[in-house]
Order: sequence, then structure tokens, then C-alpha cells
Amino acid sequence: MKSFDAIIIGAGQAGPSLAGRLTAAGMTVAIVERTYIGGTCVNTGCMPTKALVASAYAAHIARRADDYGVVIEGPVKVDMKKTMQRSHQVTLNARNNNENWLRGMEGCTLILGHARFESRNTIRVGDELLTAPKIFLNVGGRAAIPDFPGIDDVPYLTNSSIVLLDRLPRHLAVIGGSYIGLEFAQMYRRFGADVTVVEKGPRLVGREDEDVSEAIRGILEAEGIKVRTNAECIRFRPHEEGVAVGVDCTEGEPEIIGSDVLLAVGRHPNTGDLGLDKAGVETDQRGYIKVGEDLSTNVEGIWALGDCNGRGAFTHTAYNDFEIIAANLLDGENRKVSDRLLGYALYIDPPLGRVGMTETEARKAGGQVLVGKRPMSRVGRAIEKGETQGFMKIVADAETRKILGAAILGTGGDEAIHGVLDMMNAGATVDALRWAVPIHPTVSELWPTVILEMQPA
Repeated sequence: MKSFDAIIIGAGQAGPSLAGRLTAAGMTVAIVERTYIGGTCVNTGCMPTKALVASAYAAHIARRADDYGVVIEGPVKVDMKKTMQRSHQVTLNARNNNENWLRGMEGCTLILGHARFESRNTIRVGDELLTAPKIFLNVGGRAAIPDFPGIDDVPYLTNSSIVLLDRLPRHLAVIGGSYIGLEFAQMYRRFGADVTVVEKGPRLVGREDEDVSEAIRGILEAEGIKVRTNAECIRFRPHEEGVAVGVDCTEGEPEIIGSDVLLAVGRHPNTGDLGLDKAGVETDQRGYIKVGEDLSTNVEGIWALGDCNGRGAFTHTAYNDFEIIAANLLDGENRKVSDRLLGYALYIDPPLGRVGMTETEARKAGGQVLVGKRPMSRVGRAIEKGETQGFMKIVADAETRKILGAAILGTGGDEAIHGVLDMMNAGATVDALRWAVPIHPTVSELWPTVILEMQPA
């Protein structure tokens, strides 16, 4: 039995940073990882996908070269092997840097293997037993595989496997019309594949306002992506050309034939094989570890961070989980999960940047709501770049003037949204943002104008 001050299971976004803080405070730490250092973000999520998005954007701009007065002779071609290799190298560099950091961290022992609880404070990794009074779970999640009829009879891709695909599908059928699915749909359309998105719900990205969903659909369809919503009975069967996908939508053909299928219908926590029952750690019906505001579980001395706790599904929320725990344990603070203001982005092109409530949520919350909206076709920066799709929108409480939320579906939206996010974190009103003097020419410079045009919703 090896004893430590703390054991961290999982080396995703939160784990290594927590190890750094704990060891700097003089603790001995074991961090256990059963697959690749870096978790989803580094290996199968943010980093490889955004590298692929960058390649797809380059191909898209090259095809539009004539719009900018640039002459390219011949058709634009994409080398999928080179594209994948570039993306994978981004992953390898980040993975290796993280591993080298952990291996060189004084007081930290990196152990590769599958960790399982033997008791509340004891972990087994292969033949080794580890014990510590503090245990932190950072085990992440994986693609959910739905129980669709015929799913076991056909090959399919998930986000983990498609990032290593070095060929171009003839026709990619994307099952799921939300963030992951839409990023890959547009990406592969720009690489040159035919793409169909199949969504069970009535519209894409159903958590967003209807105007946002419709605008996203318009952007994708303008690039030749077929969208099938209201797919009530999704099913699969082998076909000589790949996979037949039954959709039974309210309109259109009842079946589509894809050469490849990507499943992008949600995520599932990696908690089923940790032996949580031996430690007495409670999970909900979906397998997420139940945590309190300080991210502690029902068992004293055990915390859960990142995707596995169901309190956030993003790299930045996982990192904030680490910050909360470190601040509370080491800095004498009383940080809570409910204190954070959630922002996120959808990385289609143009991207969607979002923070706070949607307009729909604000209306349901009661009270008078003010809404300001402006099309990107009236934003100078977008016009200059020749990227005028989308719009920007801000929502506020009419009485308190408190900013409730905002969205930018447009060029630079993932960056420009931070101006509103920072104001909201500071508790500022729309009037404070209205009197900001942003830089010209930027997308952010239009926020004061949008605020001046706010009307009761």
C-alpha cells in the first residue's frame, strides 16, 4: 500500500492543474490516468476539432478567393491525410507537454492504469493499492451510444474516432443536430463530402432561441448541407453503399444512404467502472456523480470535477471546478458552482458565442424584458471581411437594467461575447456597457448601438 496526501483519478483539464496546486502546497499527490493524458479536450475534443475546423475554414476561404480579388488556378483540393496529421500533431504536442509537466512535478507521481475504489480512501490500480484522505475524481465522459434499432449491425463513428479519420466520406450522415454534430457536419462539407444532419427534435440546437436555430440552419443549408428534423424513428441497416439511415421525418424521403455515420447525440460520464459503490459515492440516474456547491460528494474526502459531475460540459467549466476546489481547500475561500456565469460557443463558421439566459428563458422568468438585435450585415467589421451571416442580440431586465444574456452568431462571435460576459460577471448594467468606448473596427463596438436600440420583448 502506497500512501499519499491526495489521489486524483483522471488527467483531463482539471486534474493536472489541481495536482500542481496541491504539490505546490507541500502535498504528495498520485494522479492516475488509464488512457491519454489531457482528457477529452486534448485528445478527442477541443484541440483536434478546432485544428480541423481551421483546415476546413482555409478550404472555404480558398474557394471564395475570387470574392476577395484573389486568383487561384484550378479547383481547391483537400489532402485528408495531411489534414488529419496536422490535427493529430496538435493533440500529440499538448498530450506530451502535459505528461512531461506531470512527470517533472515535484511531489507528484503519475500512474498509468485503470483506477477502482477498494474502499472510501483506497484505490486499486492493477496490482497496486493507493490510499489517501483526499480523492478527486476527474474521469470525464464519452460519446453516448443510443439504443437505436440496428445500431449494432452497422459501423459508426464518434467524436473519438472521426478525429483520426484520414479519408473523405462520400456521404456523412450526422445523427444529432447540436454542437458536436454541427461542427463536424460543416467541417466535412467544406472538406468535400456530402453531408446530411438528422435531428430528432423540431429544430437544430434546441436549447437556443428559435431565431438562432433558424439562422444556423440557414447557414448550413447555404453550404449544401441537408438537414432533416423531426426524425421520429431513427434506425439503421447495412447497405451496399454504406449505411441506410431511417428517419421517418414529417417530410422528405423516409431513408437516407450514408457511406459513413457519425453519432453525436450527447455524452455519458465515465463512472460505471470506478467501483463507486465500494466507496459509497452516489450517482444520479444518468451516472453523473452527485456533488454539492463545493463539488464535494456525499462521502467526506471525495470530490468530483469536470464532465463526470454533471455540473458543466465544457473544458472551461472543468477548469473552473479545479479553481473552486483549490480556492476552498488552499486559500480559505468559499467558492460555489452556482457563482459562475456560464458562457460557451458553437464552432461552426460563423461561430455562436453565448452567455447567460436566452431570450426565451428570460421571458419565462417573468418581468419585463428588453431585447436589442442587429444583423451582422450592419456590422462594419463583418462587411469588411465579407462574412455578414448571423446577428448579435442582448437581453436585459427592463426594471433593474441588469444584463440577462447575449448571443453573437457571426464572425468573431466566440471572442466578442466576452465583452458582455465580463460585464455580467462584474454585475454591470446595460447602461454601463452602453457607455463603453470599444475599438473600431471590431464586432464588439456595436454593443452600445445594439443597447440603444433595445425594445420591450
